[in-house]
Amino acid sequence: MHVEREAPLALLLGPTASGKSAVAMALAERLPIEIVTVDSAQVYRGMDIGTAKPGAAERAAVPHHLVDIVDPRESYSAARFVADARAAIAQIRARGRLPLLVGGTMLYARALVEGLHPLPGADPALRRRLEDEARTLGWPALHARLAQVDPVTAARLEPGDAQRIQRALEVFESSGRPMSEWLASARRGRGDRSPSSMAPEGLEGPASQRFLHVALEPSTRAALHERIAARFRAMIAAGLLDEVRALRARGDLSADLPSMRCVGYRQAWAWLDAGEARIEPLIEAGIAATRQLAKRQLTWLRAMPDRVVVDCLRHDAATQVLEVLRRAWQA
Repeated sequence: MHVEREAPLALLLGPTASGKSAVAMALAERLPIEIVTVDSAQVYRGMDIGTAKPGAAERAAVPHHLVDIVDPRESYSAARFVADARAAIAQIRARGRLPLLVGGTMLYARALVEGLHPLPGADPALRRRLEDEARTLGWPALHARLAQVDPVTAARLEPGDAQRIQRALEVFESSGRPMSEWLASARRGRGDRSPSSMAPEGLEGPASQRFLHVALEPSTRAALHERIAARFRAMIAAGLLDEVRALRARGDLSADLPSMRCVGYRQAWAWLDAGEARIEPLIEAGIAATRQLAKRQLTWLRAMPDRVVVDCLRHDAATQVLEVLRRAWQA
């Protein structure tokens, strides 16, 4: 297939359990692509089952980038993702192949497309204090506090979304300005440019790279929920608890680390802490948390008005995506 030099950079995005990986693998049978993973959990080594990480056979068949690049002790950020993704994209193109960004971490996707917002840096001492308060009061109480100082940000976060609540409070307490105000200022600074046609500085220049968002979204939410439930039960059957036990046995990880806050791992860690004998409470908690994640992901996607939507429940979803990419990439 002939590809225009100025072809858009394609992002295949979707909520958890929408079949992104299966579609990407099917595309690789027809297109000269390499996959750049847009996933804040698959970056961590030793976290395979709960992240639905591509297996050895898949990674041998199609190169996957940004998988297994960080130890679970470390934090991984949107800024680091942008740097790593840009490097991977350049390397793939240098080989004469096509990068396809695939995943569901919408913050990372937005950071790559729009650039990084100039938010205040992390404050470890403040972050520890907020974690201590959350252990005493609970994250819903800190969410209520956030609603008082930054109602715009609080309105888009679930009361149990610990990582984002913590970050929003950290931004406010360290700067005196709510996160929503920081983000609004950044948007005004871009002059309301369309993110689909503009690239952040450093990726083929500030305005030369176009982007194509292809979104795998369900035509019925109930069907996605059924997939989520089936997949989480399959993860338990495949040994998710043993995987979390092995991570706990290392001795240098804790439930407060970003890696262990990932959906599935957080619930499994808490279940093991509680010494619960019955597995069903864990399964229910894991399914509920995954549904909440999918809801947030769909909210992000629906804020992208230029996205091309493909129903992830269609049997020919991969064919539909293939046609979208061919139209965008061919001369």
